[in-house]
Amino acid sequence: MRLRRILAVWAAKLAEKISVHIFHRQGVTWAGKIALRLDPSILKTLASQVKKDIFIVCGTNGKTTTNNMLCAALEAEGYKVVCNHTGSNMLNGVAAAFALAAGLSGNLKADYACIEIDEASTRRVFPHFKPDYMVLTNLFRDQLDRYGEIDITMNILKEVMKSAPKMKVIVNGDDALSAFLAMDSGNPYATYGISKKVTDDSKSNEIREGRFCKKCGALLHYNFYHYSQLGDYACTNCDFKRPELDFDAGDVEVGETLSFTVEGKRIHANYKGFYNVYNILAAYAALRTGAIEPVHFNQMLSRFRPENGRMEQFQIDGTKIMLNLAKNPAGFNQNISAVMQDQTEKDIIIVINDNAQDGIDVSWLWDVDFDRFHEDNIHSITVSGIRCQDMRLRMKYVNIPSLLEADVETAIRKRIADGCGNLYVLVNYTALFSTRNVLKRLEGNG
Repeated sequence: MRLRRILAVWAAKLAEKISVHIFHRQGVTWAGKIALRLDPSILKTLASQVKKDIFIVCGTNGKTTTNNMLCAALEAEGYKVVCNHTGSNMLNGVAAAFALAAGLSGNLKADYACIEIDEASTRRVFPHFKPDYMVLTNLFRDQLDRYGEIDITMNILKEVMKSAPKMKVIVNGDDALSAFLAMDSGNPYATYGISKKVTDDSKSNEIREGRFCKKCGALLHYNFYHYSQLGDYACTNCDFKRPELDFDAGDVEVGETLSFTVEGKRIHANYKGFYNVYNILAAYAALRTGAIEPVHFNQMLSRFRPENGRMEQFQIDGTKIMLNLAKNPAGFNQNISAVMQDQTEKDIIIVINDNAQDGIDVSWLWDVDFDRFHEDNIHSITVSGIRCQDMRLRMKYVNIPSLLEADVETAIRKRIADGCGNLYVLVNYTALFSTRNVLKRLEGNG
């Protein structure tokens, strides 16, 4: 068995290098698939070699940023960590994270593991190892043709939680769906959230999920919303309500930078987007729940740069470019909020694909509040990708003119050539890696 594991590790490392350096594609999924084919027990064996704890991160939005931030925070405290940084979060990607982190001897030397897992894939991953902690960021409607309604996702997560009864859930208490799931699972849990109103959400046209109590079915009453269904809620019929928060972000400031106070510590980050308060808070809560003192947390945040298309920045021929993933209504609305925080003139490119990993049903575009792009500081909006015509029609229905350019690289080159020097590129899932490659190549040639 040891020989098979060594062979699997070597083959995974070779597959990843060939994919990246020869074919210029992300090779993580293939690396994991090959490793599991050569040694079906490799994930179980390597996970058992983690010296301390295994954290997993689940949820609709924010998984990759939260997981990478948690990894960076652990590394800042001097620990060695296994992490699937690229966001490859199905079984093959998880297996690859461990195989690629192992030495050529086939063994793993790591204190912790931080593993992002697709919610539906938890069923396939949990038979290989049982995590010590699960961070649950939120549950929003996402790719209905792939995942179905939220209830299906909740049932899957409840099933895997019960299969790991000692696993502690670190849950976003502001999300009624996630909070109920943690409470109902029987697992120990800790909560994080923002107990006081930060922004005025009364004019939002967002579609709210989780308006009814999962415990009794009655309507939930909200004292306020932060965004989407996140906020301060209580059932109008039974005792279900937002739980007391173990990690409560107070004095939240949102603008060109973010800051808040938790457990008497002031946290600062040079990011935009209110949703990033939740990502940072989730990583902090995970550390503290795992009995890890975040001594260097602010230093980590000052160095941490979101990658893989999560508020990733590029500079090409004098144009400042921000790339960000927007794959469902809740995520896209928060992207729009982050873009509109920038009061300067800006160009926007929206790239929509409908490949299998995106979900072929793009009707979710009609639940996004694109009306908010009615501002004088929007220099231009370009629609691109496989479903660019659908996106153009969506913009027409809110009376916003858009330019059509199906080829993403051509769209980017045109906006660099004739734009205002400030470009936001918003992409859904399968457009992310290819668009990022284009931007990296153009930046390297500059």
